[in-house]
Amino acid sequence: MRTPLAALLVATLFGSSALAQTTVTGTPAAPDAKSSQQSGGQESVTRPNTDKTTPNGGTAAAHGAVQLEKGANSFTEGEARSRLEKSGFKDAKNLMKDGDGIWRGTAMHDGKQVNVGLDFKGNVSAQ
Repeated sequence: MRTPLAALLVATLFGSSALAQTTVTGTPAAPDAKSSQQSGGQESVTRPNTDKTTPNGGTAAAHGAVQLEKGANSFTEGEARSRLEKSGFKDAKNLMKDGDGIWRGTAMHDGKQVNVGLDFKGNVSAQ
């Protein structure tokens, strides 16, 4: 008699797991859904800007038009130097992070010393 009772118990336990499954139909996000930043929900996460570094820099004037953004900057001084070098600025000196989280200093570009900055997204600016 124990065998049919055990079989019934096992069938009941495993058979009920199918009832807990759900199915998603339709589009998960509404077409007019807003990002969390727009809706006032959880703050959005901004990753460093790794795809807009200009190799070998172009001109210093091109970097002059870049607007640096305030924010918590996680770049180390060595990473800031590396970003500047990838953008065509050599011999970076006096690099210090300011109160807005922007690395600032001087560097050489086309034989001239220019003021440079690097924000938390990795954007490079020169003046």
